[in-house]
Amino acid sequence: MADFVPLTRTEMARRLAQDIPEGWYVNLGIGIPTMAADHIPVGREVFLHSENGILGMGPAPAADRIDPWMINAGKQHVTLLKGGSFFHHADSFAMIRGGHIDLCVLGAFEVAENGDLANWATSAADAAPAVGGAMDLAVGAKRIWVVTEHTTKEGKPKLVQRCSYPLTALGAVSRIYTNLAVIDVTSAGFVVREVVPGLTLDELQSRTGAPLRLVETLGTMETLDA
Repeated sequence: MADFVPLTRTEMARRLAQDIPEGWYVNLGIGIPTMAADHIPVGREVFLHSENGILGMGPAPAADRIDPWMINAGKQHVTLLKGGSFFHHADSFAMIRGGHIDLCVLGAFEVAENGDLANWATSAADAAPAVGGAMDLAVGAKRIWVVTEHTTKEGKPKLVQRCSYPLTALGAVSRIYTNLAVIDVTSAGFVVREVVPGLTLDELQSRTGAPLRLVETLGTMETLDA
């Protein structure tokens, strides 16, 4: 039996948030990416953007502080930091398409070793429909990071040599955060930067559908209790 514990969704979001630099304009996609808003390090100024027309979002509101009119593109209630603003969604997409977003964080069904991204599907009526703004974000943002579980519920790898799902964008992804590892997408393929405590490269490789390489100094992903 493997002697390691995968990160929770909250831990994945926190780990990703630690890497967002000061001053970046960042769009957080639906799902785990949105959770990163709650874990931006104290004192670090990051400008969170939502494609429905918000800039300057803060963490999720407390249950007794919800403003029903203030929601992000995933229909979740949000807060607005001092200096934040609202605008038409056409202006929001002009920011995206004009290359003004430093980083977009998205979920994924699959990421290929060359950075191809597959992250859309026809959803239920009460969920985000089809591709949404993901295609604009994937080609308009300066860089794309993905945060997702390393495998499907059935244990099928999400990190693959070639995507089998319809593609959102070609060669767009530069870094992946999973519940098992932090992995860069390079010209040489997947390069592992960090793994959860107790996980070996062989164990990680067995859960990955493409060859893995290691950085010279492999880091360890921290849990919330670390």
